[in-house]
Amino acid sequence: MPGCGKSTCGVLAAKYLLKNFYDTDLLLQNREGMRLQDIINTKGCDYFEAAEEQAILSLDIFGTVIATGGSVVYSEKAMRHLKTLGKVIYLQIRFETMCSRIDNLSVRGVVLKNGSTLADMYDERRVLYERWADDVIVCDGNTTSQTAEAIVQSARTEKKA
Repeated sequence: MPGCGKSTCGVLAAKYLLKNFYDTDLLLQNREGMRLQDIINTKGCDYFEAAEEQAILSLDIFGTVIATGGSVVYSEKAMRHLKTLGKVIYLQIRFETMCSRIDNLSVRGVVLKNGSTLADMYDERRVLYERWADDVIVCDGNTTSQTAEAIVQSARTEKKA
């Protein structure tokens, strides 16, 4: 979910776990040579999602904390691949929290399908995140450090089969 702290908390969690950190948004930007929002604006949401899926499928890294783009959850192939790499943790925030953390949606790089509102996107993704998650961390009211510590605790427990 945009604004849940995937990148910020992921970096801290990786540091606490003594693991590498990888942000797939940065991989996608490097591959495309432009910012996320520019990819969406110039090439469209479908292209963006396909490129994001390919970026995820190219990953062959284990023992790494990975922060993905929020729209990766729309790709069953990408999510299945991520689950082969390790535990999938959903950082859950309320809709109101997400809205308060997103300052300028027009430059944020958030995939909104034609006619969809932010509320529509939130509701649609929430169901998918819950479906794919091996663990859910409720982040509302947590500091960045508290969320990172919760990620660490989750990462140290066995993945459910």
